[in-house]
Amino acid sequence: MKDTLSPELQLAHFCANLRFEDIPEPVLRRTEDLLLDWFGSALAGKAGRPVQAIEAVALAQGPSDGRAEVLISRRKTTPLFAAMVNAAASHYAEQDDVHNGSVFHPAAVIFPAVLAVAQDRGLSGRDLLTAAVAGYESGIRIGEFLGRAHYKIFHTTGTVGTVAAAIAVGRLIGLDAQGMLHAMGSAGTQAAGLWEFLRDAADSKQLHTAKAASDGLLAALLAERGFTGARRVLDGPQGMAAGMSRDTKPAALTDRLGERWATIETSFKFHASCRHTHPAADALQKAMRDHALAASDIVEVITHVHQGAIDVLGPVVDPQTVHQAKFSMGTVLGLIAHAGAAGVHEFEQRFRDAAVADFRVRVRMMLDDEVDGAYPARWIGKVTVHTRDGRVLTARVDEPKGDPGNTLSRPELEAKALALAAFGDAAGEAEMRRALARLWGIADWAVVGELLPIER
Repeated sequence: MKDTLSPELQLAHFCANLRFEDIPEPVLRRTEDLLLDWFGSALAGKAGRPVQAIEAVALAQGPSDGRAEVLISRRKTTPLFAAMVNAAASHYAEQDDVHNGSVFHPAAVIFPAVLAVAQDRGLSGRDLLTAAVAGYESGIRIGEFLGRAHYKIFHTTGTVGTVAAAIAVGRLIGLDAQGMLHAMGSAGTQAAGLWEFLRDAADSKQLHTAKAASDGLLAALLAERGFTGARRVLDGPQGMAAGMSRDTKPAALTDRLGERWATIETSFKFHASCRHTHPAADALQKAMRDHALAASDIVEVITHVHQGAIDVLGPVVDPQTVHQAKFSMGTVLGLIAHAGAAGVHEFEQRFRDAAVADFRVRVRMMLDDEVDGAYPARWIGKVTVHTRDGRVLTARVDEPKGDPGNTLSRPELEAKALALAAFGDAAGEAEMRRALARLWGIADWAVVGELLPIER
């Protein structure tokens, strides 16, 4: 019987009926890791002018007597506005997680939505984790389904993220399969997010996540009240795939549901930049380490990349803002060469340095058949480095730092979260350490309360 259902309905059935007890222990532990990693990224967003603008609008439009927590301001509001602000903040520092095969940042849209609703309704930590897994498992598969052509024009985290957030909240509030299908339909018809903003250094990326989380949440709450949505919003003749892709992979939507746990495939971001820069950044670090190179020794760096990197990074020729610099391959590699890192502080303090700018123009991206063929399942880093003394050196990294096979440990995740909170000036070290210690035990929370309780 199951095989005769539409792919959307199969996905809806799986997510609506997912139980905490169904989720393997390693997947639950990974979800806890992803939650803690997201928490740090959300706090870092307090420093962002675009985030502050969205928070100001939310403050003016939303009530101030809700139960859902806005992390960057410690105020309370309705789930809709809390999800909106927290999601905007999550994507500012460019350190939120990413799933390679779907080129999707799940945490930035899923955790803000489920946290807000769980806090509002007094639901448990197990409820939150189960809902988050439903969002990851569905969102990743939808991203894989829409394919590479979708990502060339559309920011997957904005489009797919709207549907993933709806599914996560739908699971949290107990929608049945039909209700979940309606939530998906209402989410899909709102899904949006275009890459054009990169050419202008515009603020749209924070709006993409803000709207994805809040619109997905809205879709699920409407479905709870009987509001209907398109039943084939993903693969119908006038659905998302028809309008947003040319190379869909229909089998991806239901790929081994309950057997392959895509949540555990999700990568953490080590550098504070677009993920497309990470493989080359790691490869350049390796070349400099292996050959004892200084930045002054390097005449040219050729990065061997996949087409997706060229599509996203190529328009950024002369970055004018910190955020735009994070999408400049040359700037990222310039920071690696001159500062030894491309973290939030390096971008804020040094992206305009003359030495970094000089290095930037000596970096070229070149389409590489091997790298492009492996993408998006694998993000291989390859560089060719030309030195002043005439050497031509190569370096390769098969799994960038943060990938599942080269992951961050829990102490590393804690250190990252502490650094991000300090960068955003959102929480003190002692307060953060208490919050992190509590978060590791979220599966035992009878009620999801404040992540940063105000000390009275």
